[in-house]
Amino acid sequence: MILSENAKNENKMGVMPVNSLLLNMAIPIMVSMLVQALYNVVDSYFVAQLSQDALNAVSLAFPVQNLMIAVSVGTGVGINALLSRSLGQRDQELVNRSAVNGVFLAAVSCLVFVALGLAGSRLFYAVQTDIPGIVDYGEDYLVIVCGLSMGLFGAVTMERLLQATGRTFYTMISQAVGALANIILDPILIFGLGPFPRMEVAGAALATVVGQFLSCAIGVFFNATRNPDVQVRIRGFRPHWPTIRAIYSVGLPSIVMQSIGSVMVFGMNQILIAFTDTATAVFGVYFKLQSFFFMPVFGLNNGMVPIVAYNYGARKPDRIVKTIRLSVVYATVLLAIGFAVFQLFPAQLLSLFEAEENAAGNLIAIGVPALRIISFSWLLAGFGIVCGSVFQALDHGVLSLTTSLVRQLVVLLPVAFLLAWLTQNLDMVWLSFPIAELFSCTLCAIFLRRVYRRDILGLVPAQEEA
Repeated sequence: MILSENAKNENKMGVMPVNSLLLNMAIPIMVSMLVQALYNVVDSYFVAQLSQDALNAVSLAFPVQNLMIAVSVGTGVGINALLSRSLGQRDQELVNRSAVNGVFLAAVSCLVFVALGLAGSRLFYAVQTDIPGIVDYGEDYLVIVCGLSMGLFGAVTMERLLQATGRTFYTMISQAVGALANIILDPILIFGLGPFPRMEVAGAALATVVGQFLSCAIGVFFNATRNPDVQVRIRGFRPHWPTIRAIYSVGLPSIVMQSIGSVMVFGMNQILIAFTDTATAVFGVYFKLQSFFFMPVFGLNNGMVPIVAYNYGARKPDRIVKTIRLSVVYATVLLAIGFAVFQLFPAQLLSLFEAEENAAGNLIAIGVPALRIISFSWLLAGFGIVCGSVFQALDHGVLSLTTSLVRQLVVLLPVAFLLAWLTQNLDMVWLSFPIAELFSCTLCAIFLRRVYRRDILGLVPAQEEA
């Protein structure tokens, strides 16, 4: 078969076989996210060696860290979707404008979190607990993580520019180097090995931001030297409000959707701490452990979004459908493996985080049923996660927001509160997770059918030139 001149010149996202393309795009991101999941666990493992107060401080910081990630990744999703569609439409001016305005938005977002972190870290902990050790450790941690968050925002933005053009191998390198630096620095800075002072929880925070800065620097280098599809020109820049609106038309629902996770975690911590502060530690450990299986799924999604967006811009409906189907299959398989691990080895996983002071084994006693019950929701979660990303790629971010809102705030938190109040049994509270996932997946199926009929089924393929 002789390819047309257009096909020869087209980005691989429009011509490469879909399964090979999806794996080619997703596997490097999945590998790098697995490394990130590893350093999340390593963080908590070393912090747990200090005390349960230290572990609780890091666990309670999750809503703030998740909010920063929500803003950076949500903005990146908007950049990614707009930039990929523009590539599919071969609109180079809009490609470049999307990139430079995305960098501007990341810088503004960073400044907001720097101010909030420096001013409000202690207050954030004080409203959740009156345990001095947790408040002191928490303030040390959040001031550093928020005050030096420019590495996080820069790294995410650079990675999204690479992903949008199909250069996911370079994102794997930038993320992996940052994560490995974090892992190496964790014990050195936490315990004060060699010439370094003992910083305890503050050391874990500093190791995290150093890794983020390294990822950002490498991402800048790769975009400047290995990404010819995008040119980021800072000189003479002025914000272009139509482009910013287009970025946030997809990105803002994603930001709100992921921010809902912060509200959910904050609310769940208030429900759980009424039973025992060990329950909040268990919840924090769960989020560290589940990242081993969810991070690869998110990596799969990051590889899928530009493929769907590009082929939507290029008017190739068959490639969109194949990409969605394969993504659902792969995501479901990954989370089914995670479900099996959580069912078979919960005590062994939790034992990594058992503080010496907690010799009675309360964390394991509470955590084993928690991990087993919550993981039932994973059997449905893969479908919901893929659907949410498809909605974003096709400029239906509000649908993603709706499903996330229903799952985490409309169903999960109220059900958890009612189960806690009616049963006074901590184990019953964990049932709220599979219940909420069932509601969410039902809604996703309804929305996906509507999007398929309205946006994909009626998409007339563009005519290729001879």
